[in-house]
Amino acid sequence: MPSKFTIAPLALAALLCALGTPFAALAQEQTVKIGVTGPLSGANAFAGKDNENGVRLAIEELNTRKIKVGGKQLRFELQSEDDAGDPKQGVTVAQKLVDGGVKFVLGPYNSGVAIPASRVYNDAGVLMSTVGTNPKITQGGYKGVFRIVASDSQVGGAMANYGARDLKLKNVGVIDDRSAFGTGIATEFKRQAQSAGMKIAGHEFTSEKASDFAAILTALRAKKVDAIFFGGYAPQAAPMVRQMKALGLNVPLLGGDTLCSPEMAKLGGAAVGDNVRCAQAGAIIAKQATGPAFLAKYKERFKREPDVYAPSFYDQTMFIAQAMQAANSLEPAAVSAQLRTLTHQGVVGSYGYDDKGNLKKTAVTVYTFKNGALAPLASY
Repeated sequence: MPSKFTIAPLALAALLCALGTPFAALAQEQTVKIGVTGPLSGANAFAGKDNENGVRLAIEELNTRKIKVGGKQLRFELQSEDDAGDPKQGVTVAQKLVDGGVKFVLGPYNSGVAIPASRVYNDAGVLMSTVGTNPKITQGGYKGVFRIVASDSQVGGAMANYGARDLKLKNVGVIDDRSAFGTGIATEFKRQAQSAGMKIAGHEFTSEKASDFAAILTALRAKKVDAIFFGGYAPQAAPMVRQMKALGLNVPLLGGDTLCSPEMAKLGGAAVGDNVRCAQAGAIIAKQATGPAFLAKYKERFKREPDVYAPSFYDQTMFIAQAMQAANSLEPAAVSAQLRTLTHQGVVGSYGYDDKGNLKKTAVTVYTFKNGALAPLASY
């Protein structure tokens, strides 16, 4: 039986107009999901949360700008997932984001997660932006994969050059945690340190979950090393430097970007000072034009200082939005093409990618710790 309550088309149009603009506005709004994947649990949870905060800050700012693509106003929405720094969980998380319709992903944090996850994202046509530094990540030929910081070869090379030129090192020990990141950066450091004239006195191994390093440190002490390079993360580096002091191994501990973390000083306490030297991608943020403003915004929003990569995650989120506008499209392939064409001036430097998804140019800065805070020493 037909309903008694029918509304003629013209009457319906009049009713919608009378209800005002919210319905029309909704029709012109497009939701864009931005996925974030990283370790939100485990020893590196501090880094995962920091990365998420960088993206969150960018998204909140973008939503106030009310940018448009294809005539529709974009509303960005964050979906954060915990990959626990584990390759298997990382692949599961990647598939979850793909199945949920997420087309743009910031992360993973760990190289060992980024390598297998990149295949999942590539097969689904998703754009992935990672801080994983292992060179293999961008060697797969995936057009939607971008490394938003320097690679192991750049970071390890900068530390090798600094060690040879500034520290005058001759006899160096190497320790790596056997992770994709740790092995990758230790290998690059060794290669470039030897090219710079240093002798590698020994190469010892540990794991991402180890806490006792006495045996391998004692072995390197016997070889009279004048520095140790550690390929690994801050939660292991901090107790390592404490144990070095306890063993009377009073030589510098060198490392990559993962040691350039406030967590290093927090976990290592008084043992962490100018005896620790680390190399981090990007220019000195406090000296960049928009760096101080970012640091202030981050601290006001999250009540803490940013860790290593929040600025890079913020910058890349902003660059992706810029590329969406330039492409006038939300299709990852079109946005990826624009990322390889455009440049973006971020809070830690200028971004522009080559055909493999690597940064065309990036600064690497060497830091130490003074009074528990990072202090820059040199930029390359």
